Amino acid sequence: MGHIGFSYIGLIYLLMLFIPNIIWTKYKPKGYDFQGENVILVIFEKVGQVCVTCCALIFSDFNIIDISIWSIWLLVSFALMIAYEMYWLRYFRGEHTLWDFYRSFCGVPVPGASLPVAAFLLLGIYGKVIWMIISIVILGIGHIGIHIQHLKRYKEKNRVYELNSSSKKKSKF
Repeated sequence: MGHIGFSYIGLIYLLMLFIPNIIWTKYKPKGYDFQGENVILVIFEKVGQVCVTCCALIFSDFNIIDISIWSIWLLVSFALMIAYEMYWLRYFRGEHTLWDFYRSFCGVPVPGASLPVAAFLLLGIYGKVIWMIISIVILGIGHIGIHIQHLKRYKEKNRVYELNSSSKKKSKF
């Protein structure tokens, strides 16, 4: 269920999550538009964000007490957070396009949403905190759903652009 107390691991994870997102606000992708997001997904995302943030900080079960085979959950979770940081490095070093923002990273689709959701899910399993697991599932439904919605919209716009470009080229001949 979870033991109430401060989690330094939760704080580290939240810093790994928030710092790149704060930097992102100054380097949003060209053409980024959050208009038209599914309202239900946004509600899931916002509720999940609040719950995950609270769970990460108030349950001491995420702190390292001893090293055992169970620690593999934490190790894999942390590896996913490192991959998330690498995803952001790729984005910030790139041209800040929508494609840079939404394209796969190491085979992971919509990595800006998928990697931290998976990492926090495994953190919840590691700490055996059902509240974190429930919270991250709620967040994941909203956050990953919104990112998939944006990616589909991006692909549809580019397909239309490609079709228009190719038809114009054909008409010139």
